[in-house]
Amino acid sequence: MTVHPEASIIPFNGKTPLIHPSAFIAPGCRIVGDVEIGEDASIWYNCVIRGDVNHVRIGARSNIQDGTVVHCDSAGDRADGRPADGWPTIIGEDVLIGHMAMIHGCVLHDRAFVGLGAIVMSGCTVESDAMLAAGAMLTSGKTLAHRQLWAGRPAKYMRDLSDEALIDMREGVDHYVHNAKAHKGAVKAAYE
Repeated sequence: MTVHPEASIIPFNGKTPLIHPSAFIAPGCRIVGDVEIGEDASIWYNCVIRGDVNHVRIGARSNIQDGTVVHCDSAGDRADGRPADGWPTIIGEDVLIGHMAMIHGCVLHDRAFVGLGAIVMSGCTVESDAMLAAGAMLTSGKTLAHRQLWAGRPAKYMRDLSDEALIDMREGVDHYVHNAKAHKGAVKAAYE
């Protein structure tokens, strides 16, 4: 894969990020260690994805929008509540993550949505077709069930999502796949 000169792909502890050739990695990104990024995924300007103390997996067509930080949680002892092997970060397919989000040691199932500036802490799960609202903070160990909307700091259940909301989320995924291809072409042209 060709990496933009203003993006950093950094091996760490013997692990080098694996990035599908169709993925868009924007200038300013820093991707470190045990990270895998799937087909047609997009990592937007100035994101940090750090798989240094555990692994990070990002599925096909998922997008991590500008300024977002994705990290994982290291192994701990059972007395501190962490599993012995820690919490990796697993982001499924067709996931939308808004600008300036913080994603840490959690699982975002296929078609999950994390809003602008939201925080998902270690040990959390956002199930398929669930949404964490913009600015919300999902505290450690919480689970958003299928089709639920949670909001607030700390986040709490608000309501179930309508069919129209799910359609909007899927259209958002398609938009970002197409927009990433346009940006990939524009960035390439700017640096030729």
